Amino acid sequence: MSGARLHTLLPELTTRQPVMVVGAAVIDVIADAYALPWRGCDIELKQQSVNVGGCALNIAVALKRLGIEAGNALPLGQGVWAEIIRNRMAKEGLISLIDNAEGDNGWCLALVEPDGERTFMSFSGVENQWNRQWLARLTVAPGSLLYFSGYQLASPCGELLVEWLEELQDVTPFIDFGPRIGDIPDALLARIMACRPLVSLNRQEAEIAAERFALSAEITTLGEQWQEKFAAPLIVRLDKEGAWYFSNDASGLHSGISNASCRHHWGGRQSCRWRTCRAGLWSATGGCRITGQCSVRRGLSGIGAVIVRQRARNYSSPHKNV
Repeated sequence: MSGARLHTLLPELTTRQPVMVVGAAVIDVIADAYALPWRGCDIELKQQSVNVGGCALNIAVALKRLGIEAGNALPLGQGVWAEIIRNRMAKEGLISLIDNAEGDNGWCLALVEPDGERTFMSFSGVENQWNRQWLARLTVAPGSLLYFSGYQLASPCGELLVEWLEELQDVTPFIDFGPRIGDIPDALLARIMACRPLVSLNRQEAEIAAERFALSAEITTLGEQWQEKFAAPLIVRLDKEGAWYFSNDASGLHSGISNASCRHHWGGRQSCRWRTCRAGLWSATGGCRITGQCSVRRGLSGIGAVIVRQRARNYSSPHKNV
């Protein structure tokens, strides 16, 4: 699908299923470093920016800009960071179903070396302090699509979130494991996959998954083996090459589209991240749903069409997924 064709389709997206985004909103402090700190050193950094980020928040923003309604369960605290996030969300017309939690939101210090390599140091906050009281506030309609991030699933509250997911009826989880796919305990990961989620992985995460599940590292074989093992849809994002999609009914490769096709960014980023794909999950791309009685082939094709690339290796796309 060409970038021009994509732009004609995006305004036509409509919500076909209830959507809830469960995850984090955090602060990214971006700083240039001539070298990484070593033991006992005292180096000076040059601050680039302080940005609001987080996987789930990026999804919420993309959905809002596409005109797709969603419930956003992004815990907000009472501290300085929380207030920055709350104000930024308000500018996007977003509110969180979990607000005024005790404590502050987490933040991440990202050190950017001269060659563009990034090193992250994260500090958890209320976004990883889920409890039963918060979950009891959430009303999840039957047939809902639920977004989860691996950062929360790998945190101490991960088991509680999975237990809650297991109790829900007639929902489809969309799991964005990120690099934390290697950190979730085996027993918990097995329970997650038993829910038959739609999983999205980038190239590196697919390699981690292949090793962890004893699957082939070759993408097409990995997708076939994934279906045999989990009977659940899989997307493997391949940077500018596009993305593979796999389901029990169909598989295929969608080529990427140029960066020039992507004009709207969260935080002013200059490379188009794959959150457009994730947002597209919640809508009727190609006139069908991705789950249920729809044609999975057409649904996944529509999603793959808007997967372009992940973050650039340089810092034009500064945020870590959280």
